[in-house]
Amino acid sequence: MKTGSMDECILVCVYYGPNGERLIRRGGRIANMFNCPMYVLTVDPQPKDEWDIEKSHYISAWKKIAEELGAEEFIVKYNEKRSVVKVICDVTKQKNVTQIVLGQTARSRWEEITKGSIVNVLLNELSFVDLHIVSVSRELEGQEGFYEKGIRAYLLEVSGGYRLCFNHTHLDKYQGIFYKEVGTDFNNGVFKFMKDNEMIEVLVIEDHVKDINERIN
Repeated sequence: MKTGSMDECILVCVYYGPNGERLIRRGGRIANMFNCPMYVLTVDPQPKDEWDIEKSHYISAWKKIAEELGAEEFIVKYNEKRSVVKVICDVTKQKNVTQIVLGQTARSRWEEITKGSIVNVLLNELSFVDLHIVSVSRELEGQEGFYEKGIRAYLLEVSGGYRLCFNHTHLDKYQGIFYKEVGTDFNNGVFKFMKDNEMIEVLVIEDHVKDINERIN
């Protein structure tokens, strides 16, 4: 718990995707600089029992990272029928937030013109709050659409590295999410898992991971 500067309070807004961890860590650095409280918020229109494994994995990973960085609370708004902007505004006022960290929206320029930018709405609604907009890296943008939907998988330690499997046994070394490359008959892709409160991504080539220390940059 950070209470050094009660004049400042950080709210990190995250949505499902590879940019979430980056946003939380950015918020953590700002909170550490001001020695002030930080909250993490995610909003979802679906009930929790309708979440798929990929979404649940992101939430679990983000909670661990938020705890590691000393967040006051990880707030999940399930089954939310209000707009995302409305929820962000309400939480901002409830927690006396002074700075918001959020990712660059995925909307096209045309959608922003016709439907309005979330950032612009927040600026109008929360004139007393500073906004930090974190852009998605080119590497992460390039991955969109290149992999199939993530599924739960495990790494079993074998001679020469690790083998990908989809049935849980007591011999499994790591549990995570496997993203298979589009257009391949083999299990080639990316395996993402938590290790020591850090999200790690490793390449899978024909069901095998050579070394979990050889991470994707």
